[in-house]
Amino acid sequence: MPETLQVALVGFGFVGKVFHAPLISAVDGLALHSVVSSNAAAVHADHPHVRVLPDLASVLADPAIDLIVIATPNMLHAPQAHAALEAGKHLIVDKPFTVTVDEADAVIAHAARVSRLVSVFHNRRYDSDFLTVQHLVASGALGEVTQFESHFDRFRLEIRDRWRERSGPGAGLWYDLGPHLLDQALQLFGAPLGITADIAVQRDGGETDDYFHATLRYPRLRVILHASTMMAAHDLRFSVHGTTGSFVKQGLDTQEDALKAGRTPGDANWGHDPRVGTLTSVDGEQLTTRVVHGEPGDYRRYYASVRDAIHGTAPNPVPATEARTVMRWIAMGITSSETRQEITAPRGT
Repeated sequence: MPETLQVALVGFGFVGKVFHAPLISAVDGLALHSVVSSNAAAVHADHPHVRVLPDLASVLADPAIDLIVIATPNMLHAPQAHAALEAGKHLIVDKPFTVTVDEADAVIAHAARVSRLVSVFHNRRYDSDFLTVQHLVASGALGEVTQFESHFDRFRLEIRDRWRERSGPGAGLWYDLGPHLLDQALQLFGAPLGITADIAVQRDGGETDDYFHATLRYPRLRVILHASTMMAAHDLRFSVHGTTGSFVKQGLDTQEDALKAGRTPGDANWGHDPRVGTLTSVDGEQLTTRVVHGEPGDYRRYYASVRDAIHGTAPNPVPATEARTVMRWIAMGITSSETRQEITAPRGT
């Protein structure tokens, strides 16, 4: 058996506490060795035996650490990634990979120079609902998909005092949820021909965007990506239509709520979504409808795949180059919204 990889988590805010620390602890072959945080009491309340250090330099100097996980504010991702790579560590960066495409390119080049793995935490590839849609599209159950609509909506009128909702690089909903929805669309359909995006601030007193509506244009297909913080009725997750059928799914994947509630990844019914989808199939003029139970979701699969990739027995589950492509579309979406026009994809994007 390969040796257990020693992992240092940088940041113990919402993402580090709720997602990364529990998932690292739940995957065989990984050990949460250290956490970089200014709040040792908060870390020890959840992980009493984990070492807590005040700064990144402390863990980078430790030869026992194999893998660094960056779960800090978005503007810190690139500089901290470079520091980790310079120290010879393998690296996971929470999404979004970086704030700019140039930053992404520089991190990718650095990783190649030092021969270290860089992976990006696009965990929504392991959502139950997305895995179900992916299976239906790949199986041909919908025929050729002509319209794909993906929503990630909430009702949060209060503006919280946190970096994501304050003006600054990498803040706002487009940088927060846009990478999830874009990554899923790119996984399903590949690169579009262009993007038209409307990114806006809708809440009173808002400093950064809390709404987006983007359309990805393919030769025939249209992909609609939508997120809002002002939708009281926000059940729609996926609406997918093709030449032989449609699939509609209400409600979000359950894993985030389970993690926030303190459940242990891998508990009974982990990743099971009780809200079924509806598949409507066309046969001539006849329509038939049936429920579709979701594929089981499991964010642990991401971390297990990174473990195996470091040991050389599996591919990187989310290579930095794929995350760089997401950042390219994030940038093009911003340009589209600012110029009020479609931005077409440069060759090779």
